[in-house]
Formats: sequence, C-alpha cells, structure tokens
Amino acid sequence: MKSDKSADYRKYIEPNKIQQAANYIEQKISKIPRLAITLGSGLGNFAERIENAQNLSSQEIPHYPSPTVEGHYGQLLFGEINSIPVVGIQGRSHYYEGRSLKEIVFYVDLLDKLSIKYFILTNAAGGVDPDLKPGDLVILDSYLNFTQIERPFLDKDTNPFSQKLVNLAHNVAAQKNIKIMQGKYCWTTGPSFETWEEVKVCQKLNVAVVGMSTVPELQRAAALKLKTIGISLVTNMAAGINGAELSHEEVQETADKAKTKYSDFITGIIGTLKNKD
Repeated sequence: MKSDKSADYRKYIEPNKIQQAANYIEQKISKIPRLAITLGSGLGNFAERIENAQNLSSQEIPHYPSPTVEGHYGQLLFGEINSIPVVGIQGRSHYYEGRSLKEIVFYVDLLDKLSIKYFILTNAAGGVDPDLKPGDLVILDSYLNFTQIERPFLDKDTNPFSQKLVNLAHNVAAQKNIKIMQGKYCWTTGPSFETWEEVKVCQKLNVAVVGMSTVPELQRAAALKLKTIGISLVTNMAAGINGAELSHEEVQETADKAKTKYSDFITGIIGTLKNKD
C-alpha cells in the first residue's frame, strides 16, 4: 500500500482511520482495484457491468461516512471490467448533508491508500450552457467554487484532469457516436437548486454545468496525484434556461433514461485501458 503523500493536509484527514478502512477492505476482497468510478446519478446500472462483483456496504467499512441522499446507496462494488480490477463507489457524501470536508473526501483518501491509479469521477448536474439538453454528457476541463468554503487540498492552481483519460473519452464518444461536450463545472453547496440570477452569473463565467458535489473530491485527487477525469450527466436545465420547474424527481427520471448510454460510455473508456497501464 502507499504511504501518506500528503502530510501538509493532515488536519483535513485522519490517516489512522483511513488505514483501518483500507485494512478491512483488503481482508474482504480478492483483488485490489486499479481504477475507481464514482457512480453518480445515471450510473446506477453500471454496477451490472462489473464482473465477479463483491459488494461491501459503506456501513460495514470502519469510519466510512454513509450517504443519506435518496438514490445514493452507500456501497462499494469490487470486481472487473475487461479484466481490469475496478471499484464502483455507489453513493457519495455531500456538504449539504452536514458533512465536513474530510468526510466528503474520505473515500478518495481510501482509494489512494488502496493504490488506485485511475479515477473516473461522475456526477449529475444542471445544464447552464443553452446548447445542452437533459441526457447530454460533459467532460469537465475546469471548475469554479461558488461555496465560499476554503479549498484546503490544493495550494496552487493545479490542473486536476488527466489528459490521457480525456483523450480516451473523446475517442470512445466518437466511436460510439455519443454526443459529448467539454466545459466548466460550478460547485454550489445545495441542496436547493440555483436561482435564475445565480445561473446568469454562471453563464457570464462560461460555466457549462452546475452541481452540488465533485470539486472537493477533484481537489483531493489532484493533491494525491490520481489520474482523474470528471464527467457530468446533464439531468436538468438550470433555472430559467427552458422555463421548466426543477425537481429531484426530474433528475432521477433523466438519469434513468440515460443510464444505458452513460454506462456504455464509461465501460468503453475502461475498455481502452490496458492491464499494464
């Protein structure tokens, strides 16, 4: 296993708890994964693609913060895709649940302790760019933090995205004839949706999608030097874009409709990696 590479951030993490969680997982699973996927809304049925799956509930893993949001199940799925050992993170914690930053990124530190090399970080998001529509996919290339929460995991403007994974994603989209865009993600605290005035500010700042997660994990992954790609599924258009009323039900419904395309896309990205990568 890896040693802790991030001593400067110790006040935001608890190395002993992370180690205990990693020890528990290593005793339970048959093969340590090399790639992790955060299964945001719309990737629920991706779990069905994982072969030889072993399921660990987040509640049984020592110190692991279990999610409380509807649709976030709180389990880790270990197995293989195209002979590559993977783990699917089904359910993340959000700041609006009353979680601290170190609770939100606990699983990222755990993945690093398990020697994960690649990290596919997905989310459901509201479309700000009027060229988007529900069901579209956006590869993230930058982000904004509208939360006013300190950013403890980076001390400079580090690019958190792996160009290798971004290139692979574009190639897979072209091969599968899947429409994708590339753009900026804006993090807000939630759980309420953004107002029309806030959305107008986002548009002036060239934001493509807005959501309530991802940035803390993205920053933490960058600090730990994980090879990371961020992908948003547009589950609704942000307030004022098309006049539709926003609801959690709409998010879930759109995510469900897009699940096959989304899962095909993620499976394709993993399939392009070689076992030696």
